[in-house]
Amino acid sequence: MHHSRLSNIVIDCDTDDLGTAIAFWSQALGKPVGNADQDGDGKYADLQMAPDEPRILLQKVDHASRVHLDIETDDLDAEVARLEGLGARRIAFVHERWWVMEAPSGHRFCVVRRERDVPAPHLNRWD
Repeated sequence: MHHSRLSNIVIDCDTDDLGTAIAFWSQALGKPVGNADQDGDGKYADLQMAPDEPRILLQKVDHASRVHLDIETDDLDAEVARLEGLGARRIAFVHERWWVMEAPSGHRFCVVRRERDVPAPHLNRWD
């Protein structure tokens, strides 16, 4: 048995200035900036969300701008296998921390290790 849930909505930004994207999305969504430089490298930022909401992350990327979803889980291998059983395929294992996957529809998404220890009213249980 393992658990998973929608964890993050990630706004991939093909830009040299993530600050402009942060300001736009903060104002567009009515959410204050949480951390404008999560890793100290200028590539990741987030907006302040309620504890039971998915997080909104902004990521500086070298591919076309798009939005992708992250699914967090307490068992990475089991969740990836479950999703493969639904027709998804593995694309890349990144920094030995998460899997980039592709849905049968062609959409890319990530499966990440559990990131938050907050009440999880929307947690799925898989046997």
